[in-house]
Amino acid sequence: MTQAISPRSRKVRVLATLGPASASPEMIEKLFRAGADAFRINMSHGDQASKIPLFEAIRGLEAITGRPTTILADLQGPKLRVGKFAEGKVMLVTGHQFTLDRDPTPGDATRVELPHREIFEAAHPDARLLLDDGKLVLRVTDVAPDRLTTIVEVGGPLSNNKGLNVPDMVLPLAALTEKDRSDLSFAVEQGADWIALSFVQRPEDLMEARRLIGGKAALLAKIEKPSAIARLEEILEQCDGVMVARGDLGVELPPQQVPPLQKRIVESARRLGRPVIVATQMLESMIESPSPTRAEVSDVATAVYDGADAIMLSAESAAGKWPVESVSMMNSIADAVERDPAHGDRVHFTVLKPDPTTADALSEAAKNIASTISAAAIICFTSSGSTARRIARERPSVPILVLTPERETARRLGLLWGTHAVNTRDVDSFEEMVAKAKRMALRHGLAKAGDRVIVCAGVPFKTPGSTNVLHVVTIVGDELNNYQGAEGN
Repeated sequence: MTQAISPRSRKVRVLATLGPASASPEMIEKLFRAGADAFRINMSHGDQASKIPLFEAIRGLEAITGRPTTILADLQGPKLRVGKFAEGKVMLVTGHQFTLDRDPTPGDATRVELPHREIFEAAHPDARLLLDDGKLVLRVTDVAPDRLTTIVEVGGPLSNNKGLNVPDMVLPLAALTEKDRSDLSFAVEQGADWIALSFVQRPEDLMEARRLIGGKAALLAKIEKPSAIARLEEILEQCDGVMVARGDLGVELPPQQVPPLQKRIVESARRLGRPVIVATQMLESMIESPSPTRAEVSDVATAVYDGADAIMLSAESAAGKWPVESVSMMNSIADAVERDPAHGDRVHFTVLKPDPTTADALSEAAKNIASTISAAAIICFTSSGSTARRIARERPSVPILVLTPERETARRLGLLWGTHAVNTRDVDSFEEMVAKAKRMALRHGLAKAGDRVIVCAGVPFKTPGSTNVLHVVTIVGDELNNYQGAEGN
């Protein structure tokens, strides 16, 4: 028999990447109990067959914990690489000329193959080419259909098949490769709740992924290209959530530009009600060390103060020596920040104006009423999750208990700030709604006798997108006595 896990004491979500260090069902359960709210499966490494046990183990948690689990499948996206060298490695000298061409002959210190036609089409004089995660910098001086002549601005060793970044170009390249299409189909078939799309340059890049997903998962755009920043608002309109992928942003942009961009992306996503994840190198030193640096702790805290929906661990939980400790540390940092009396003011530093809709008006009212009357929780009934997203957008000071008859909706909400989603039977009447809200608040430990809770729903019931009711009720405390119904968790 399962017993439902109590809601987390913090509102920001923790997303943990799975990998060699965290692939067993036992370790995945340890990560969940240490504080992981959702799990990322990186499709860049390993084959599809190796991912099936991960999907099964995450879903197996539902039987153990009585909680919906959340899976994000992260697609690799196009990988730009140079060709091979005759001796495997060369030294590029600063100030010297270096050519990239379409010739597959192994390269030397003067040239190498660049097997990407799209780069030749988009290149222009003065564009930068960054090699090996930005360690080497080339500047284009001349463009021909099958040759780019460059000057080495920052030299160093360059070996076979090293990665290439092109921050000054928008490539005529689809965000989905054949591998990505196969991985997307596989992930959807396995029941992934979120699909993360890499190499997003423009809003149009999201359309094919949206079509292939077919409504079976939510779509998350990874913001890792300067060109995506230029069309951020349009991209946000086309996706269900967004990730601040600071690793690639930090390669393609000067590192000092990444922190203000992080804040801008978080603020824009919050304003549009899209869940936003801050990712990459958050507790990087914990790959090897059992404790983080003070700078890393401050970095995580900043994302929490900014009101991000989720904070993500990458190699720390996937391949590091201390996966459980990394999750536990991130959980502890977030919990400490949210206990800071100044946290509420900082989270609301972003000014949000509600859309002229009934749902937005009620969501803002629910937040204000909760603060005014010191309510214990906001309880919302939803089938699509839209009501929960609008309420979470307001960042209320109290937990959000989401009651939904749709299991898929409950799972997707694992990345949404402040929510504790429960998959349960729907209601048919106003009286049943009130009674159920009170019982579930008690059952999940969000309220006690004498507490007031705020209930949001749509009438008529079972009609998606019809949020039009806000009701304040007081918990008596005996609502669970002699109740014989089966509500489900």
